[in-house]
Amino acid sequence: MGGWQRFWVGSARAWEPLRRHPDIPLSTYLGPLGLQGLTAYCGLTDVCQPVAGETLVVTAAAGSVGSLVCQIGKRLGLRVVGIAGGPEKCEWLLESCGVDGAIDYRNDDVGTRLDQLCPDGIDVVFENVGGPVLDRILERINRNARIALCGLVSTYYGARPPAGQSPVNLMNLVNQRATMRGFIVRDYLPRMAEVRDLLTPWVLDGSLVHREEFSAGLESAPAAMNRLARGENLGLQFVYI
Repeated sequence: MGGWQRFWVGSARAWEPLRRHPDIPLSTYLGPLGLQGLTAYCGLTDVCQPVAGETLVVTAAAGSVGSLVCQIGKRLGLRVVGIAGGPEKCEWLLESCGVDGAIDYRNDDVGTRLDQLCPDGIDVVFENVGGPVLDRILERINRNARIALCGLVSTYYGARPPAGQSPVNLMNLVNQRATMRGFIVRDYLPRMAEVRDLLTPWVLDGSLVHREEFSAGLESAPAAMNRLARGENLGLQFVYI
């Protein structure tokens, strides 16, 4: 679409009517019932193809996509461990998203906590961050593990790891016959209606939760973007124009 602007002109073929449920806020269709939900569901089920009983690790787990992956994973019968920054986010993952364990990468030793929470290793990974956290995960993947590479937020906004650092454990993908596959959500746009219909009952019965943060006015956009870059947001960040 366009950028930060009040109006945008495009082809009518790029739009379709929104079949909105009267009991669901419009903003939810920009989150769980929009691209975030599509990314979470298809990235987990199509890319990773998890099996009930396996262990799933989600990075940026308190974000708008990661939190949905955690909850969908639980519905699929997975043991779910979420990694997030700060005690507030980890508490929300445990209490609201129902994860089996949460790791605060800012204050915990990630490797030690992964050993504690994933004693049988890691089968499935939904990766949003990259960097040293990904290295700690790669050290602990099981044979035939599947990793969905959704994003690498640690490299966004101009950040780059020092030469020779992270990730350095890619060889373990070979040793464990594991698969790391990148994906782009627009490849799944033809499935939007299908996934929305699947997730809508979960939103309505309260079993698929999400959080939203709002700021008002275009002038608030830079501060909102900086919150995302610093990992200060919890859930989906909106800017009202």
